[in-house]
Amino acid sequence: MFCLSGTPVTRVTVKEDDGVILPCSLSTNENIESMLFDWKKEGTVPQKNVFLYDDGKYYNNGLLGQDEEFKDRVSHFPEELKHGNASIRIKKTRLEDNGTYLCKFPNLKPEIRTFHIQLVVEPILKVRVNGAAQPSVTILNQTDDWALLQCDVQSGSPRPTVEWWDSNNQIIPSEKPQVSKIGDRFYITVSTTVKKDDNYRCVATQKDIWHQSQKKIYIHLNKKSDSAPQGKVKNPNVDSYITSLA
Repeated sequence: MFCLSGTPVTRVTVKEDDGVILPCSLSTNENIESMLFDWKKEGTVPQKNVFLYDDGKYYNNGLLGQDEEFKDRVSHFPEELKHGNASIRIKKTRLEDNGTYLCKFPNLKPEIRTFHIQLVVEPILKVRVNGAAQPSVTILNQTDDWALLQCDVQSGSPRPTVEWWDSNNQIIPSEKPQVSKIGDRFYITVSTTVKKDDNYRCVATQKDIWHQSQKKIYIHLNKKSDSAPQGKVKNPNVDSYITSLA
């Protein structure tokens, strides 16, 4: 791949939330500890300041001006400078990190050297601010042998997929979802009957916006082998949380 100036572009791909290294090295392998190199991100005017190194000083260590979104997330490799390596590491990548980055040696003679790196951040399913509300789970009925569980997901747009999963991350059979809509928001109820002790989860997924949230409930059934009389209704232990699935 080449940019408009004809300079080769290095493409780097990473999963959202993972760390990534953007490569930039002089082919001469000369020591750059006393040099100046500047990392910027294209796409805005002015370009965003990602990382700046100048003769031992750098952003947050004697130099100011780094864009806020990169603060505390970008670092270099001090031990590699003597080998001409100006690569940087970006921690916990975000979708907005997508784009083309420039690594420039503006004072290099006889000519300025500029490297182009295209970063592609692939989204993962996780809890997002604009996603559907956290599911709520209810035990509608329970005997020694089974439990009827209900999951409610409110105010989802676009329409979420709602499923019950077991502890092996397997989708378990459920009744047909009950769906209502107010404006562009969907309200969904899904029920299932379970017949064994396990941690069950109601999982709401909006693939269009890469949102996924879930709530967990632990069910303990009083089987005939247990000491409690058959038919007695139990009060199960309930544990809930929201998490992301990669």
